[in-house]
Amino acid sequence: MESTSTAPNNTKPVVEINHLQKSFGSNKVLDDVNIALKKGENLVVLGKSGSGKSVLIKCIVGLIEADSGELIVQGQRIDELDTKQLNTLRKKVGFLFQSGALYDSMTVRENLAFPLRDQHTLSQVDKTVLIEEALENVALSEAIDKMPSELSGGMRKRLGLARTLILKPEIMLYDEPTTGLDPITSREISKLIISIQNKYNTSSIIITHDMPCAQITANRMVVLHQGKVHAEGTYDELAVSEDEMIRSFFN
Repeated sequence: MESTSTAPNNTKPVVEINHLQKSFGSNKVLDDVNIALKKGENLVVLGKSGSGKSVLIKCIVGLIEADSGELIVQGQRIDELDTKQLNTLRKKVGFLFQSGALYDSMTVRENLAFPLRDQHTLSQVDKTVLIEEALENVALSEAIDKMPSELSGGMRKRLGLARTLILKPEIMLYDEPTTGLDPITSREISKLIISIQNKYNTSSIIITHDMPCAQITANRMVVLHQGKVHAEGTYDELAVSEDEMIRSFFN
């Protein structure tokens, strides 16, 4: 196995999901989901399209309100926080959207400066240092004055990651980080996720159905099926499963 990711043991979870339920009309998307994310761990959530993977991580940061169940992030119950408390908590959580969610009218430098606009304790010099460090982390230093339209798909994804990392989040949520990328670029992004974990000791949930990405990044994997946690284990453990549904991912 290639993964060089190292996960801790016996630490209190930084994210706890207990008996989570979410429906849209008569469609039950999440049905009694229980998942815990340990500090410093990369947890891959695997599932076919429509299995509730993206809804799950949007519930974690309060972008979607759960119908019932407990969502505890760094010891705080999401449903008990007011808007100000929720916004404070969200600053500790980095969210990499599928699209990268970049501002096309801004340069790379301006895109990275945007999340820092409320950091009033930082001087302009401090902000420049953070911007340059974030770009260095994703090997994009030379693109600082380019427009997003001048970047390839993989570079845009890396820029989205740099912008997410600039506030040094303790928890990272990756929504299909390698979707739409060629195999070589996907591998680069997957290795980048590992290097971020090792450098900053981030705890990450990685939503994917890209098995090479899962193999490289996962300390542990959870398989969602029909809104439920169908299986849990390491990549190696799940790879030898006799379960037909699990085998469908590996074949």
